Amino acid sequence: MQLREFTIERVLAGYRKQEFSPVELATAYLDVIEKQNERLGAFLQVDRDLVLAQATALDARKQEVNKLPLFGVPIAIKDNFLVKDWQATAASKILKGYKSPYTATCVEKLESAGALIIGKTNLDEFAMGSSTENSAYFPAKNPWDTSRVTGGSSGGSASAVAAALAVGSLGSDTGGSIRQPASLCGIVGLKPTYGRISRYGIIAFASSLDQVGPFGRSVQDVASLLEVISGYDRNDATSSRAIVPHYSDHLKGASLKNVRIGIAKDWLEGIDDEVRKSFDEAVKLMVKEGAKVVEISLPHSRYALSTYYIIAPCEASSNLARYDGIHSGFRADGVTDLDSVYFKSRGKGFGAEVKLRIMLGTYALSAGYYDAFYGKANEVRKLIQQDFLTAYESCDCIVMPTSPSTAFKFGEKSADPIKMYTSDICTLPVSLAGLPALSVPSGLDSQGLPIGLQFIGKHFEESHLLKVAHKYEQIRGEFPLPSGVDY
Repeated sequence: MQLREFTIERVLAGYRKQEFSPVELATAYLDVIEKQNERLGAFLQVDRDLVLAQATALDARKQEVNKLPLFGVPIAIKDNFLVKDWQATAASKILKGYKSPYTATCVEKLESAGALIIGKTNLDEFAMGSSTENSAYFPAKNPWDTSRVTGGSSGGSASAVAAALAVGSLGSDTGGSIRQPASLCGIVGLKPTYGRISRYGIIAFASSLDQVGPFGRSVQDVASLLEVISGYDRNDATSSRAIVPHYSDHLKGASLKNVRIGIAKDWLEGIDDEVRKSFDEAVKLMVKEGAKVVEISLPHSRYALSTYYIIAPCEASSNLARYDGIHSGFRADGVTDLDSVYFKSRGKGFGAEVKLRIMLGTYALSAGYYDAFYGKANEVRKLIQQDFLTAYESCDCIVMPTSPSTAFKFGEKSADPIKMYTSDICTLPVSLAGLPALSVPSGLDSQGLPIGLQFIGKHFEESHLLKVAHKYEQIRGEFPLPSGVDY
C-alpha cells in the first residue's frame, strides 16, 4: 500500500475493489505512525487496541462501504476534542490523565459516516500559540524540514496529513490555527463560518472565536469532510440551522470566469518577498482563467492583532477558570488547604503562555478596565466585520496570503511574544469577522518550504469558496509531498 497516494476517494475505491480491509489499512497506518512519530511529534496519543477495535467493527460492516461516505478512512483528531475512551489533554499538564466520558458532536458525525479515528494530535497548550512549541509534551515538527515549526495551534493535525500519517484530520481555529499550519505544512485547511460546525465537546479557548475545521491534501477531501461534520446541534447554542450543501458535488464544473477577486493592498504590508511573489503569481494565474481583480479596502484590519489579543485572553481567562485541581486532571502534591489546591495546581499545571494570557485577560476584565479594553475591542471588531461586508459589495471572494512567512525555525520567535503573535496577522481579521477561509498551497520558496494562499468567503458560502479554491488547485497543478514521505 502506498499511503502517500491515499485520498478519501482512493481509500473508498480500495475497499470496493477489496484491495485491503479496514484492519489491514489501520495496521499499515499504525505501523507508519509508530516509525515516524518520534521524528515528527504529530501525535500525542495513538491507542493501537482502540484503533484496531474500530477497524474490526468496520470489517463486519464492509457491505456498507457504498453507504458511508468515510468508510474506514483514517482521520486524526486534535487533542482538544473529546472522544470517549480517549484521553483529552489539550496538550496541557493540568489535564493529564483526564479521560472523556463522551464524544464531541463533530467526531460523532465522523464516526457515523464510518471514519476510523487513528489518533489524537499535538497542539499548542489549550490551542494558544502559533508554532506548537507551547505543547506541554513536545513540539510537532514540520515534515518539510524538521528543524522548523508546523505552525499552530493545530500543528500536529497539519503535520499528520502532510506526512501521510492520516488521510484527513480535524483542528480548531480561533485566530488562524487551521489555516496557518496548513500553509506552513503545504496542505489544505478550512476555517468554516462561525456556527457552521458544532463546538460541543471541544475544550474551549475563546468561545466567540473558536471554530472546528478539516485538513486534507486536497480541496476535494476538505469538502467531503466538511459535508459530514457541518450542521445544527442543539448542544451548541451558536451552531446554525443553515442548510448544509453537498459541497463535494458543487466542485464539479468549477470555473473562475468572471469571479471577482478582492485584493486589499493595505493587507500586504509585512509580507515576506517570496510569499508576495507567490501570491502575485497565483493571482495572475487566476486572471488568466477569467477571474477579475477588484481592489478593496479593509482599513480596520490593521487593528485586528491588538483587538484579538484583548478579546481572546479575556474569554480564555473565564473558560480556564474551571481548571482548579479538583474536578479533573492534575493536582499539585503537598497541598494542605483549598486555596493551596487552587493556586499550586494552576501554577504548576498551566504553561507559561497560558498563564500569560489568563493574566492579561483577567486584568482586562477587572473592575474599571472592562469597558476600556474588552468593550472597546468588541467595538473595533464590529468595524472589522463591517469592512468585510462593504468589500463584498464589489467582490465575490477575497484572496490574500495565509501567513506572512514560510515555516520558521524552532526558537526563532518563541522568546518574543510580539514576533510570534504577528505570525497570524493574515488570519486574525477573518476570525474576528466570523467568515469562512481556506488555505491552499500556492508554491515553494527558495528553501523548498510551502507557501499558502488564503481564500476568504462570505458568511455560510463555503460552497462558492471551495469551488473557487478547487479551480485554482486544478490550474496550479499537482503539489509535491515532503521528501521522505515514500511509504
